[in-house]
Amino acid sequence: MRQALDETDRRIAAALVAAPRASWREVARCLDLSERTVVRRVAPLYADGTLRATVVRNPARFPHVIPMALRIRCRPNKIRQVAGALARRTDTVWVDILGGGDEISTVFFLDGPDARNTLLLRDLPATDAVGSWTSHTLLRVFPTAFRWTAGLLSAKELARLETGPAPPPALPAPPAPAASAGIDTALVTALTEDGRATYSDLARRAGTTALTARRRLDALVRGHVLRLATEIDLALLGAHAEALLWIAVRPGALAETAQTLSVHPQVRFCAATTGPANLVVAVAAADLGALYALLTDSVGALEGISAIDTTPLLATVKRTGLIRHSSAAPGPL
Repeated sequence: MRQALDETDRRIAAALVAAPRASWREVARCLDLSERTVVRRVAPLYADGTLRATVVRNPARFPHVIPMALRIRCRPNKIRQVAGALARRTDTVWVDILGGGDEISTVFFLDGPDARNTLLLRDLPATDAVGSWTSHTLLRVFPTAFRWTAGLLSAKELARLETGPAPPPALPAPPAPAASAGIDTALVTALTEDGRATYSDLARRAGTTALTARRRLDALVRGHVLRLATEIDLALLGAHAEALLWIAVRPGALAETAQTLSVHPQVRFCAATTGPANLVVAVAAADLGALYALLTDSVGALEGISAIDTTPLLATVKRTGLIRHSSAAPGPL
């Protein structure tokens, strides 16, 4: 994994954060580079793990899944062990170490009420290093925040990446055949492991044709069943101040506040939750000055907010379902 990127690599990475399965030609057109340059630059970034492509399920499209955010207080000398153990669980999506080094924030996609109760009533109480926790069910995720690019792409470049050139005239394609649940499950599994797997590879894993795999993936993404994601250490893109904002919003203003924040260029994640803080927002800013300006100028200007708890991120152990290899550690869970 790289420790630094030059400006061209950062812009290529930002384009792939915005459009994780964009073709090299599309990235080159977006950034006014040659396709050869994009391929030469980006291949080593995937090879050494600096960039990793995956997908994240939308729990709203999986009725049995219970999405929860937990704030877990731990003994500081055991916090990396607990965070590492949480990261290795298949039902965690994000695991971050917060604040003064004694708190973990994690997002779970729990497989129904039994899994939720087992976590809250058995696993966490049985872990000696865990002192206390609060749980927040995610009621709604606002997906516009997923277009974060660290300010490295202009609005024109981002629009170019989203739209691309008009397709040439052609006969209408026949409707995609209905796929079995088995095909979709196989596609999700394969894309979780490699979000840029070729359609031929996806077809082989799903036992179907490349054309069907392509149509099914397009249907899953357009239907908001899956979110394509590119994982990267955000510091490599110039974001050196990450934080979670736990915001209390007047109920009548919750939807408007969430929509406003979800399109802010420094917001990476925004969700309405249960609990005293009914909105959780993940932000990434260039430095502490930029984070302060976000809090005072953008968040502070919203009238519906009554309280805010800002918790800086000290370390990321898992994100978008992928473990940061340098951060994982053994633990008791």
